[in-house]
Amino acid sequence: MTKGRSILDVIGLNSLSQAKKETLIQMTILSVACILAFSARLFSVLRFESVIHEFDPYFNYRTTKHLVENGYYDFHNWFDDRAWYPLGRIIGGTIYPGLMVTASSLFHFLNFFNITIDIRNVCVFLAPLFSSFTVIVVYFLTKEVKNAGAGLVAASMIAIVPGYISRSVAGSYDNEGIAIFCMLLTYFLWIKATKTGSISWSLLCSLAYFYMVSSWGGYVFLINLIPLHVLTLMITGRFSHRIYVAYSITYSVGTILSMQIPFVGFAPVETSEHMAALGVFGLCQILAFVHYLQANMTPVNFNVLFRGVVTIGLCAAGLSFGIASFLGKIAPWTGRFYSLLDPSYAKNNIPIIASVSEHQPTTWASFYFDLQLLVFMFPVGLYYCFRELTDANIFVILYSVTSIYFAGVMVRLMLVLAPIMCIMSGIGISTTLSTYMKNIDSGEQVPMTVKSKKKAADYPIKSEIATVMVTIVAIFLTTFVFHCTWVTSEAYSSPSIVLAARGHDGNRIIFDDFREAYNWLKFNTPEDAKIMSWWDYGYQLTAMANRTILVDNNTWNNTHISRVGQAMASPEEHSYTIMKELDVDYVLVIFGGMSGYSSDDINKFLWMIRIGGSTPEGAHIKENDYYSSSGEYKVDKDASTAMHNSLMYKMCYYRFGEVMTEQGKPTGWDRVRNQEIGNKDFELDVLQEAFTSEHWIVRIYKVKDLDNRGNK
Repeated sequence: MTKGRSILDVIGLNSLSQAKKETLIQMTILSVACILAFSARLFSVLRFESVIHEFDPYFNYRTTKHLVENGYYDFHNWFDDRAWYPLGRIIGGTIYPGLMVTASSLFHFLNFFNITIDIRNVCVFLAPLFSSFTVIVVYFLTKEVKNAGAGLVAASMIAIVPGYISRSVAGSYDNEGIAIFCMLLTYFLWIKATKTGSISWSLLCSLAYFYMVSSWGGYVFLINLIPLHVLTLMITGRFSHRIYVAYSITYSVGTILSMQIPFVGFAPVETSEHMAALGVFGLCQILAFVHYLQANMTPVNFNVLFRGVVTIGLCAAGLSFGIASFLGKIAPWTGRFYSLLDPSYAKNNIPIIASVSEHQPTTWASFYFDLQLLVFMFPVGLYYCFRELTDANIFVILYSVTSIYFAGVMVRLMLVLAPIMCIMSGIGISTTLSTYMKNIDSGEQVPMTVKSKKKAADYPIKSEIATVMVTIVAIFLTTFVFHCTWVTSEAYSSPSIVLAARGHDGNRIIFDDFREAYNWLKFNTPEDAKIMSWWDYGYQLTAMANRTILVDNNTWNNTHISRVGQAMASPEEHSYTIMKELDVDYVLVIFGGMSGYSSDDINKFLWMIRIGGSTPEGAHIKENDYYSSSGEYKVDKDASTAMHNSLMYKMCYYRFGEVMTEQGKPTGWDRVRNQEIGNKDFELDVLQEAFTSEHWIVRIYKVKDLDNRGNK
């Protein structure tokens, strides 16, 4: 190396212009963030194996596999007779196909170039791949709102923030894995369309919206947020020709495209959730027409005409809406939508929705756990957006306020909040660092003007203060990285299908009971066997055991689920009648009393009771009958007679009274409830134990064929 030449000279970077150097640095940071986003989501694969997580992803994997093997038309017309026996399910018309089509397209693309990869692995790694794409979109979105520096900070944060990682780790093959990318891409293109008024950007926004609609039912949030933005611009006097062109094209083309999804159909013009978008579209046309008349009429004539037209128009619109609603042409809001507006609605009216853990309100601890530093930097970014109001800033402010509310109502929607928290925090951190970094004394003597001397006198220790502020921000960012890594590793990288725990010696213990049980069903039961279980396990049963199930995670038929709940909550005699009515061959329950697994069916049993008693056929099932005399939910000797005699209790605790689970505790000690079961010595009359997994987590019973139901 020539003496005196730096490394930058050797590799030729010093010959680049300042703008090119900045571009190179930005591309490098963005590339590292993309790689980090992908690799941070691989903990589950490294610790366990390449496996699908949770419950819904197993249905998505099963349908994707069918699409790859049989083609789109067969997939679209597929009638699944393995689900919801004896009703079945039409798959093509009851799902958002975007996820399956994306994975299938990627699979065929890789195979076209002779890159052999199993469709299961495509499904496992799809969410981490789209997380990298999301990093890029967040960068460009934040850059449009603020600048490139803020975009790089926001992109780096979205790469590792737990609120987004929770639904995008490897194996989390669910709609949200690609939907967040689609949503943010639509927002970015919307901001570009409003800035330019370009037909091209508006059409691209429509296509992104179509992709979003095909991927996730959460598109309703998007199609209400964009009209809210337009309405706000109207109210604040910011409505312009650019906004008119952008919204008119985005809404009209996007709506037509979205109606091509069979599951969506005519919902965009028939349901209440979409009426705001339609109303704002009408307002845009009226406002544009008003501006046209105003430019071509005298003020006096215009005022007379305007008052008359507005009065008649409002009356006609209100009358039309009322008649359409009365005739049923406009469908009312769905239960899930009502539960967003009123958190107590689902609990009081639709227990099936309230029973889902991800539909519960979010605790303050969850906000900090999933967002950490972003909770504190979010208000800073919000302040800077308010300080420089633009059309784009107004949009992200509206996104912030609405997503905070919905994330507070439903913990699942933390996923929608995480991106805007990263964007706002990126703006806040970038602006803060930019403000203080230029005040740090570099050691160089710079000639001072009279003005700069006066400022220095007003701000005597600005270099020291700037150094402290930059150091504090750096420390916070470091703790944020450690927190995100720990949360991702410990909380969000454990597949529910394979469980892990630490033994007394610190070694890891693997509980593979689920796959053990599903494989037993697959290889030891008739192919046409019908399995009754609670709806949580339906998707896994059909995907892994390939057996017919009564209910699954689609939860579209409350009456059918209620019937299963009645069977679980009733005594054996009554349950047997229901099981024979539904042609049940085997019953599967999840039990954690032996292993300490808390998400078992005994802990879910109250929801089975509530749902079972929510229909006329289950009117005899009363929740209070399953509490102890002191009003507690117990399984010990103080538990109620209805609890002790229920089919669920007997299936979970059959032979459990003979087992010692902990040293120093009596036999039949439930490690989840920390109680000694009250009914130990009983036999099953209508069921016989067929299989119990190694750690007793999964128990399967065969329904007996009784010759005479009166003689047991």
